[in-house]
Amino acid sequence: MENTELEDLFMTYAGHAPEKTEILTSSGSNRVYYRLSGGGFSAIGVAGTVAKENEVFCAMARHFASKGINVPRIYAVSGDGMYYLQEDLGRESLFDRLSAGRQSGKYSPGDEALLKKTVSMLPDIQIRGAEGWDFSGCLYDKGFDRRSVMFDLNYFKYCFLKTSGLEFDENRLEDDFEKLAGLLLHYDDNAFMYRDFQSRNVMMRGDEPYFIDFQGGRRGPVYYDLASFVWQARSDFPQSLKDVLVDEYVRALGKYRKVNNAEFRKALRLFVLFRTLQVLGAYGFRGGFERKSHFMESIPYAVANLKEALPVAAGACPYMTDVLDRLAGLPRFGKKDVRSAAARNRLHVRIFSFSYRKGIPEDASGNGGGYVFDCRAIHNPGKYEQYKALTGMDREVKDFLEKCGETTAFLSNVCALADAHVEKYIGRGFTDLMFSFGCTGGRHRSVYCAEALAGHLHSKYGNIDITLVHREQGIEKRF
Repeated sequence: MENTELEDLFMTYAGHAPEKTEILTSSGSNRVYYRLSGGGFSAIGVAGTVAKENEVFCAMARHFASKGINVPRIYAVSGDGMYYLQEDLGRESLFDRLSAGRQSGKYSPGDEALLKKTVSMLPDIQIRGAEGWDFSGCLYDKGFDRRSVMFDLNYFKYCFLKTSGLEFDENRLEDDFEKLAGLLLHYDDNAFMYRDFQSRNVMMRGDEPYFIDFQGGRRGPVYYDLASFVWQARSDFPQSLKDVLVDEYVRALGKYRKVNNAEFRKALRLFVLFRTLQVLGAYGFRGGFERKSHFMESIPYAVANLKEALPVAAGACPYMTDVLDRLAGLPRFGKKDVRSAAARNRLHVRIFSFSYRKGIPEDASGNGGGYVFDCRAIHNPGKYEQYKALTGMDREVKDFLEKCGETTAFLSNVCALADAHVEKYIGRGFTDLMFSFGCTGGRHRSVYCAEALAGHLHSKYGNIDITLVHREQGIEKRF
């Protein structure tokens, strides 16, 4: 049913039926997402379960767009409000882009620059985005109040702490929860609190971040979103990078208000603790009750954040601090074994585009290289003036090559070969595979084919990491 509703919306907006409808994976949401495409146009279709939630998202998206904030455009909404079409921002999230850093524990200068750019845009959402927005139109219109704080603390207690088997005095813990709520509410604010500002909710168009999944936002303090982003569990940023990102955020916030650095950091530490407890509650529910494995895998990283944050509340909430300290010390929440197991079994696929004039890409892994595909037999868009300044990532060049039957046949054979190889490598526990596409200038045909293979493998195999390098364009992407 929902496919039909979304296809009708697509037809109304685009003027023609979609040629392809693809269901997309979602992690923590009950909404169902689709990519609908055809005639050179693509959109994301959303089938929601609550009309009010859809209404709020669409209203917020339009409001933020009017403020110059990078959010998806809303194309069309069904009459009953249960379905809508939004701009397709591509397949790569910031979380995907940072995959190599997470695996190695070392974030590159390029990663750091992108993280700084993203966190510097957060105050625009929080302060400029709040201007002219009627907070009574939020899903949670009472904002950041005592009830919402206690809800999150008890979410943690019932969905995570009690399932751990740890013994504790519930009355004494509740007393300290009340004290913690009082400390947090001291920093209440009239900013827009995104509520789930994390790298999975940042989509990448090249190196430009776009923001999604903000329908749970409400009035509240700015600290919460920064804590959510910098202390996102699976990112596992080193302390030096956390410090850099906080500094960058404070600099950007300074455009809107005066910031006392010492007071800001004191409040931030408190919100890191609070956000971590909320996240553990979510992981307990999504992982323990809904049996979604990647939430369970994230628990040791969140527990490490909990250990780091505990001292901030020790004086005001001593019993809570003791309980959380004992919880964090349980052996099954150790982080080290989870990371080493993941690192042992994951295949990393590296895909290059290049110019034959400058030689075949070197294999830095030490394995001696992999497949090299010659794209020079494909009709070259670079021969035509209107395409010379473009690349294989531009829509006009894609259309040119996709209308060329030889490109489709070529990629069909390449993808079949790649699939067989990836599956063999995964089965044999290999960790590195390389594909390279060459053409005359490394600008049109090779770029298009490398993009196509990366997109194909990313959509088909959820258990591999992909690095895509357009060598002659100086572009690197991570999936």
